[in-house]
Amino acid sequence: MLWTSFGSQSATQIRAKPVSGWKAVREGTLNSLTNPKSLLFMFTFLPLLVDPSSGRVWLQLFILGSIQKLVGVFSLGGVALASGTVGQLLHRWTKLLVWQERFTGIVLLGLGVRLLFSGNPSPAPAMSR
Repeated sequence: MLWTSFGSQSATQIRAKPVSGWKAVREGTLNSLTNPKSLLFMFTFLPLLVDPSSGRVWLQLFILGSIQKLVGVFSLGGVALASGTVGQLLHRWTKLLVWQERFTGIVLLGLGVRLLFSGNPSPAPAMSR
């Protein structure tokens, strides 16, 4: 897509449907709470931080899980706000969007060429002591 739209204005004409703030928050919350990677993290690492002799296990898990989710809300919320700002900037300056697409296409081509000539795909030998 980036290569075929190289220098064209077709990508700048794409318009997203407007979404209300509360709908976006609701969908994001649902996505976060049902994300399998997040659930796997919580089920794997949070029990390691619980001390049964320090009180109720369910309360410790609830507090740790809540802290993890709050940190996620603030960090991913910051990313969402920053990407929205960058998106508005790109839509105001269509030439910048075209150059961003070109740069991304060149980077992807460069990574493909590097992968092609990277050498033997076999794993590295184990180091002996």
